[in-house]
Amino acid sequence: MSSRSSSMKAFVVRRHGPVGEGSIELVSRPLPVPGPGEILVRVLACGVCRTDLHVVEGDLPVLSGETIPGHEVVGEVVALGPNSRGRFRPGDRVGVAWLYRACGRCAYCLRGDENLCSDPLFTGYHRPGGYAEYLAADESFCYPLSPDEDPLLQAPLLCAGIIGYRAFAQSGLAAGQRLGLYGFGSSAHLVLKLAKSEGLRVFVVTRGGRHRQWAIESGADWVGESAHSRPPEPLDGAILFAPAGDLVPGILSCLDRGGILLTAGIHVTDIPSLNYQRELFFEKRLRSVTANTRQDGLSWLSLASSRSLVPEVTAYDFPRALEALTDLASDRLRGVAVLRVSAPSSGAGS
Repeated sequence: MSSRSSSMKAFVVRRHGPVGEGSIELVSRPLPVPGPGEILVRVLACGVCRTDLHVVEGDLPVLSGETIPGHEVVGEVVALGPNSRGRFRPGDRVGVAWLYRACGRCAYCLRGDENLCSDPLFTGYHRPGGYAEYLAADESFCYPLSPDEDPLLQAPLLCAGIIGYRAFAQSGLAAGQRLGLYGFGSSAHLVLKLAKSEGLRVFVVTRGGRHRQWAIESGADWVGESAHSRPPEPLDGAILFAPAGDLVPGILSCLDRGGILLTAGIHVTDIPSLNYQRELFFEKRLRSVTANTRQDGLSWLSLASSRSLVPEVTAYDFPRALEALTDLASDRLRGVAVLRVSAPSSGAGS
């Protein structure tokens, strides 16, 4: 550690509210010191997720203390904290996702539902995240990543990919069935790739010509241009990615008997009252998706690798983090915004 600088650059949240000038600021901070069971990670890339917007804009409860956003982190291990479990060595490439740590003691953790932990910590919210040159992470909740791949393409897999995978898995749909995707961005475009690889037909409803064209080019079987568009056939399942609760009744009315609607966002606006007969009868189901388990992450990363499910990204140099957030908030992105923080030490995947 002696040859390494004792400080780093990081973005901190300065103002909660609609993202814009002054929302985040690039500052100098002391280099993190990994605690027991933690590793120090030099950040190579960090995805810019809609959850980051919710953190910055104050849609999630505002916490006391300083917040460094970012939870789609790809980096290299540079140091181990005390009592290391030996999962990683310096030089290994790792992924750090939203779930920084689950307590491991509550009833939910003990039954295998650590995503529902009653006392969790989240990266980029409770703990400093990846909008920084370094971060400390719990090694038990990090993912091993290949050093031979582009870190810019690995970063979106760690949240957009994992949460999309969990939502798709919870739908229970199989080949030949009909899946609706409402909102088409970082997570939905990966779910579309996954669903098509499983043999499903995929119907997309999204606003904006750029997003509709992206969905068409990505292989959607049908694309609707407004929230009121109805797919040409009843849906066996649907995933709502847009944080718009007012869409829920209309989507439920598009489901076939026994269909399921999953809401994949960490924040959704209020859902209007439902017409039981039209929107819930015939055993239709409405279910939220909350974070992910480590097994979700491992299963998804293995699947993405074996099927070459690669995200489409727009890269931003690290100092342009505010621009990336603003572009995301304004729906100007095609693909996932990813911050290019530093180069891999070996040059691999750069």
